[in-house]
Amino acid sequence: MKSHYDVIIVGAGSMGMAAGYYLAKEGTNTLLIDAFDPPHSNGSHSGDTRLIRHACGEGYEYVPLALRAQELWDELQQKTSETIFRKTGVVTFGPEDSDFVNQAIAGGKKYSLPIDTFDNGEEINERWTGITAPEAHFGCYEPEAGVLFSGNCIRTFRKLALQSGADLLTHTPVDNLDVTEHDVTVHTKEGSYTADKLIVSAGAWNKKLLSDLNLNLALQPSRQTIGWFDADESIYQADGFPGFFVDLPTGIYYGFPSIDGAGLKIGRYDNGEKIEPEYMNREFGILPKDEDDVREFLKTFMPQAAGKLNVGKTCMFTNTPDENFIIDLHPEHSHVAIAGGFSGHGYKFSSVVGEILSQLATSGTTNHDISLFSATRPSLQTQGSTTV
Repeated sequence: MKSHYDVIIVGAGSMGMAAGYYLAKEGTNTLLIDAFDPPHSNGSHSGDTRLIRHACGEGYEYVPLALRAQELWDELQQKTSETIFRKTGVVTFGPEDSDFVNQAIAGGKKYSLPIDTFDNGEEINERWTGITAPEAHFGCYEPEAGVLFSGNCIRTFRKLALQSGADLLTHTPVDNLDVTEHDVTVHTKEGSYTADKLIVSAGAWNKKLLSDLNLNLALQPSRQTIGWFDADESIYQADGFPGFFVDLPTGIYYGFPSIDGAGLKIGRYDNGEKIEPEYMNREFGILPKDEDDVREFLKTFMPQAAGKLNVGKTCMFTNTPDENFIIDLHPEHSHVAIAGGFSGHGYKFSSVVGEILSQLATSGTTNHDISLFSATRPSLQTQGSTTV
């Protein structure tokens, strides 16, 4: 293990591991450091699968990034025998006043994406017998969207990064960061390491680490739960049923078809408890709503999937006040790049975020539009931040 690197990445999860690969394959001397052993169940990438949608209800700005992310996932698939992506399609629906659904449809049209639209719930129900949407609902379907296998993705990025010459320290929490005008020092109990450039992509631990760099941002981790429910396989298996995102006045739900007989997977997007990552209770079922919220949704909208709970898991979101990401250079240190606050909708972008971080670390700029993700935008500032 060397003591000095071109770039050190603190946090080798979704975005960090991707960045490590893209840096190493270009010959950049790279060290990745993680408090655990990625992929693992302690961050925001656990739970086996993630949806990738291209017609993003979060805003037009996300669509080009989603399309580039898909290109990179497809490239990654060519480098491994592990399943990276499965094209199941994704249906998005909700009541007629749903801003999310309207934005998804508008974004799909703006970028000429191949989407089918539904004017009412009857059309949705006729398309998929496993869905019982109210007549007043509308939606869209993206046949080219689908499911990412998050653990496989990170394992593949890790393998390729190491093959390309990157070093990786696992089970190595970072104690603190020192940044001077020209370099950085990362301190761990295993030793200290220096580099010309630094990437901080530590998920729920970003807030603490960035405070070492006098950057105090409004980042709030939350405890989230997901469950796999016994479902009628003739209706909900992945060969015929899509991923889904449902925007309701009472809650926002997302889920996956049954893959390899595991059951329909479902989570609620909007009701996580605020937590500190070190103290989060990772036991599924400690709160009645862990199961009850999603079961009630299934009873109403997908009744043949409301069987017994096969397994439940927890993970974390790290949220920003406006639910937009942070991808930027530190406002005072141009040799420090930051990625965080992915607010529960970031995993599908981790391939392209890795590409962006590698570009920021090597050239200080990127060919992607990341203006929406500025670390200095007013909504992120908290008392004591240098960027107020």
